[in-house]
Amino acid sequence: MRAVVSRCASARVLVSGQTVGRLPEPGLLALIGISVDDDERAASEMARKIAGLRILESTGEGPTNEVSASDIGAPVLLVSQFTLYGDTAKGRRPSWNRAAKGDQARPLFDALVAELTSRSLHVETGEFGANMAVESVNDGPFTVLVET
Repeated sequence: MRAVVSRCASARVLVSGQTVGRLPEPGLLALIGISVDDDERAASEMARKIAGLRILESTGEGPTNEVSASDIGAPVLLVSQFTLYGDTAKGRRPSWNRAAKGDQARPLFDALVAELTSRSLHVETGEFGANMAVESVNDGPFTVLVET
């Protein structure tokens, strides 16, 4: 499993012009790619990593301390994105052989959502398999690649 995780001041996902998911306050936007080799263990591990990733700024006094979503209860917006497993090593057209198809990826995406929710985080999502417009205001900018 692969995620591109950004610290965002705001973010939302639109489908046909309608907002389907958003960050209600500053938090994390995570674009999620699921490979053909992923399983429930990968979803659990990715949830652990996203929840514990220390890239958010604390609001306390003194010098800036980086904290995790779990530390401060920051919201997480998850967006499924199979294109994260596009292979561009040969030619100009990406190969999608490593990306899991919907029937395999959907349950794992749902497991990731459930695992993050079980960690008492506010989680919103885009619409799995839909053509989505993702808007975000990256804070920092601060973006990292996370893999299981």
